[in-house]
Order: sequence, then structure tokens, then C-alpha cells
Amino acid sequence: QSPPSDQDDTVSSSSSDKTGAVITGTFFGHRHGHVSFCLQDDTHPLSRPPLLLLELAVPTAALAREMEEGFLRIALRSKSNRRSNILDVPVWSMYCNGRKVGFAVKREVTENDVVFLRLMKSVSVGAGVVPNGETLYLRAKFERVTGSSDSDAFHMVNPEGSYGQELSIFLLRS
Repeated sequence: QSPPSDQDDTVSSSSSDKTGAVITGTFFGHRHGHVSFCLQDDTHPLSRPPLLLLELAVPTAALAREMEEGFLRIALRSKSNRRSNILDVPVWSMYCNGRKVGFAVKREVTENDVVFLRLMKSVSVGAGVVPNGETLYLRAKFERVTGSSDSDAFHMVNPEGSYGQELSIFLLRS
């Protein structure tokens, strides 16, 4: 089965397009590779393509070390066309806890991604290693906060339902 196609109408018709919407975010990557970050609409997690799928510049092990500190801020900055949806920006400068670490690149969903995301369907929140022993993941609910058409933030919702900001992702377009 081929991966879902990228369709422009999926994001605009989604309930996750609104401020305050709670969506699923998954960090995943090979133990010795780079991390991917995926945002999925909880109302249609597998029938539609992800809202956002990025390959991050930071290696999986390095991001795991940053997370151990208990406080992680990822800021993604772009100077792209302001007429497009902020989730459609192809390339971002990436900052992790205030340090520039390279770039994040939007990418297409691969067959391996589809298999992995189906495997994760039964995991609502958690972190661990998938049975192959090589892929690490962190899956959580995130509250979306839209500041303007040029800024979005995604704050991890703690399993108890509180909105702590131990892990936040900021998208900023200038």
C-alpha cells in the first residue's frame, strides 16, 4: 500500500487547525540516525497525511540527552512566503534550547513512516524503543497555540492533563 498523498485541503478542513486543539506529536528515529517529528490530527490519524512531518538536524541520541534535562524548546524559524500555510514551509533554521543546531526539512511520508505510525496507533502517550530495538520514540499530546498566520506553538500536554511546558515546539516565520 502506498503512503498517503499530500493534499492541500486536509489541513484547512481539520479541527487541529484551531488554537487550543490537542493533536498527537511523535518524535522518532533510528538510534544512530536523525530524528523525525510528526504531527497528526487525532480525528483522522491514519486516513489523512500528517499535518507536518519534519526531518530534524539533531541526531536521535543528542535529542534524547536534551530531553533528559527535563526542559526542551525547539524553535524553527523561516523566511518563506507568507501566503502559504505555515505548516507547508519546506525548510526551517532549527534552534534547540537556544542553540542553533542546523535545519529542519519538511519531507514526504515514506512507506516505513506509514508502517511505524500504524504501529504507534495504539500508543496515546509514551516513550520507548519499538520491537526492532533500533527505533526510539516519544509520543505525546500537544496543544496548538496559533499566535498569527506567521507563528504557531505546540506545547506538550502532560499525561495528567496539565499544560506544562517541558517540551514546546515553536514555528516562526519572518
